[in-house]
Parts: sequence; C-alpha cells; structure tokens
Amino acid sequence: MPMRFATAIAKWLEDRTGLGAALTPILGHTVPRRTASFWYVFGSSTLALFALQVATGVCLALVYVPSADQAYQSLVYLNHGAHLGWFLRAAHFWGSNAMVLVLVVHMLQVFLFGAYKYPRELTWICGVFLLLCTLGMAFTGQVLRWDQDAYWGLGIGASIASRAPGIGPGLVHVLLGGPIIGGRTLSRFFTVHVFLVPALLMALLGLHLWLVLRLGVNEWPMPGRLVDRETYRKRYEEEVQRDGVPFFPLAARKDMIAMAAVVLAVLVCAALFGPHGPRGFPDPTVIDTAPRPDFFFLWLFALFALLPAWTETFILLVGPVVAIGFLVALPFLSGAGEKSWLRRPGSVLAALLILLAIGTLTGLGTTSPWSPLMDGWSATPVPPIYVKGRSALELRGALVLQFKQCRNCHSLGGEGGLRGPALDGVASRLTRDQLIRQVLQGGGNMPAYGKNLSPAEVTALVAFMQTLHPVDEPVARTAAGPLLGPR
Repeated sequence: MPMRFATAIAKWLEDRTGLGAALTPILGHTVPRRTASFWYVFGSSTLALFALQVATGVCLALVYVPSADQAYQSLVYLNHGAHLGWFLRAAHFWGSNAMVLVLVVHMLQVFLFGAYKYPRELTWICGVFLLLCTLGMAFTGQVLRWDQDAYWGLGIGASIASRAPGIGPGLVHVLLGGPIIGGRTLSRFFTVHVFLVPALLMALLGLHLWLVLRLGVNEWPMPGRLVDRETYRKRYEEEVQRDGVPFFPLAARKDMIAMAAVVLAVLVCAALFGPHGPRGFPDPTVIDTAPRPDFFFLWLFALFALLPAWTETFILLVGPVVAIGFLVALPFLSGAGEKSWLRRPGSVLAALLILLAIGTLTGLGTTSPWSPLMDGWSATPVPPIYVKGRSALELRGALVLQFKQCRNCHSLGGEGGLRGPALDGVASRLTRDQLIRQVLQGGGNMPAYGKNLSPAEVTALVAFMQTLHPVDEPVARTAAGPLLGPR
C-alpha cells in the first residue's frame, strides 16, 4: 500500500513537471569508460561542499546580525548559547577550507590531464572564475567573523586596494562603503558573501556543468594521443560510442562515494576541532595586532613576511593580474598537442614547484611575523603645510598622529576618515585640557586611548593639535584663562 501510494505521487508529479524525462538524458549520458574513476570525482566533491556551505550558511544567517555593534555578540551566542550553534559554525568554517582545497586539487587534476585543451577552453576559464569566486567567498566570510583579525585584516585589504593607480581611493570607498571601516562595511560584506558571490557561483556552476555535458568528460590521457583541432571531436565521439558507459550508475556511484566522504570529513573536523573565532572584539585602539588569515591565504601572508617591504605594492597589484591572465590564456597558449602528464614533464615540474612553494610558505605562515605597510590607507604622512616651522615636540606629535592611524576616523587637509570631526581647526574648538581629556577618555564616537598612548606621546600629540587652527583665529582658551600660547 505505501509503495503504491508513493508510485502514484511520483507519476502525478512526473505527468505535470516532466522532471524525470528531463533528467534521464543527463543521468544516462555516455562517458568514456576509464573516466568512471576516482580521479574524476573532485568536481562533484566541490559541488557537494558548496551545497553544504549553502545549507549551513542559510542557518547561520538566521541568527547572525550584520551590524558593527552586534555581529560579534551574535557569533558568541552561536558558540555558547544556541543549541549546536558551535557545530553549525564549525561545519561552515571547515567546509569553506575543504571547498578551497578540493577545488584546487580538481584544477590541478584538470591541468595534469590536459582537460583544458581544445575544445574545453571555456570550461577551464569558467573553472578559473569559480576558483576566484570561491576565494572571494572565503575572504568575505573571514571578514564576517568581525573580530580583531577580521578588522585589521580588512584594514590591510583596504591598504592594498588604495595603492591601485588612479582608482585606489574610489576602490576603498567601494570596498568599505565609505572612507573607514564601519557599519556599512559589514553590511556590504554580508551582502556580497550571502547574495552576490553565491549567485555568481551558481551561474558559473550551471555554465560549467552545461559545458561538461555539451563537450563530454575529458577522456583518460593516453601518451602519444595528440589533440588535433580538426580531428579530435570526431575521434572522441567515436570512442565514446564504441567503449563508453552510462554516467549513472557506474561513474555516479564513485562520485556519490567521494561526495559523502568529503562531507563526512568536514563534519568530523567540525566535531573534533570546533569553530574558528571570534578572537577578541574589534577595537580600533588596539593597533599592535598581528592579523593572520585562514589557511588558504597563509602562503601569501608568509611571502610578504619574508620579502623586503618595498616589494609589497608591486606584488600585490601586479602578481594577481599576471597569475589570472596566465590561467585564462593557458588553453589558448597550449590548446593542442599532448595531454598525458607522462609526456609533459615541464608541466609536471611546474605544478610540483608551485605546490612545494605554496606548501612551504603555508607552513611558514603559521609563525612568520608580518608588519604590512599601511601608508596607502590610514598612516599617510601629515601634509607638509602642517609641519613646516614646528618645534621638535610638535613634529613628534605629527608622527604620533600618523603612526597611530588617527586618520582612520579624522581628516586632515581634506584626506582621511569621516567618522570623527576634521582636525583642521581643532585647536580653535578645544582647549589643551579638553584635547588631553578627549584623547585619554574618549567621548562620542571616539574610543579612549589612555591605555594605548604613553604620557610622552599624549603630550606630543596635543602639542601638535594645538597648532591646527586658522592663521586668523587664536587657539581655544578657558573662560578665565589666557590664550594657550601664541601661534
């Protein structure tokens, strides 16, 4: 009786949707016999991990509050208050790591098997952009942790973006939703992480799967069987008709085993190691911090820790463009000829060297200190007009203003943040005592810096700020006191 009822429902749905008739050609399409192998399961494993990310991400979004003052507390609640919230966060975190890793392995297998060659150039290019979107998901997800690492890691990202010739300042505004890291920044990254990038990933995945079905699964690369643009398609179709097997169930069985294995591995890691962070409430007054990225960016972190500081800007702006350009151009530079990795020693050696370099740098990235250059964003030098003719104490105060990154929130000479009031003319508005009190105790939107500045630094900073007033206006004075020094 239950089986008869289920069959009737299935028939009713099929009559109205035709879903089974649409899926049958896809599940039954023929693939080369030797591709029904565990060497070809990395693409479907990545798809399974993406589905896991969507499922856990939807659940997290029901609790996560994308606001600067509540995001951290919502993560703490997930970790310690919500039932199994910690496991949900852990599964999402480890799933992100696994998705990046498996996708890289998939692209490496495609490269070594020559599957980027004719006629699958567009399939490869689509895969390159899938990798970029996956890394974008990983980066924006790290920002949503909204802890000390996320705050200052984003500051470094803004510093990098600001160095782009011509478009740097505009790019920072697009990235942060303004000149500084604030509430708009988190809302913007939440939108990108939850809506924009997943939509791009789904569109690219649809195109990628269509191309695989349209052009066929790459055959097992046999040494000596060269790719020729004039004869390859006909030869491939003849081989599939002669010795092919249906995708379901033979090849699909191995895909399902691999998909279950990677999802189970993620869940085991989540149960054993738990979630990552958050590590400390994001505090702009704590500038002596060393933000460290998640494992997929650790190799880049270590690279900058080991190279001279002057190489930073060049590598950050030129390196990604060259790398992405090469990956996109690869099927056009080497779209024909030998596929087998046994006959392509140069390709194998290049892949091994890249893996060795990235693996070594990733290991070093767990311990290497890095003091990234921040002068492209918030530690820009004080304009010369404000330091000309100043005393040694006042010049030291200008350096404190610069290196403590006060211009994250305050502008000077029209450049800097907009969260706090402009420092031009501050000496006309506040007396010396008021300036000291504001620096030490904070007030309004300004945090207290009493624990982050030495008395000598406070004295120098206030001395410099007392010089910031129009020429025709005196410095502020108390109601019963004299002017606080001529200027």
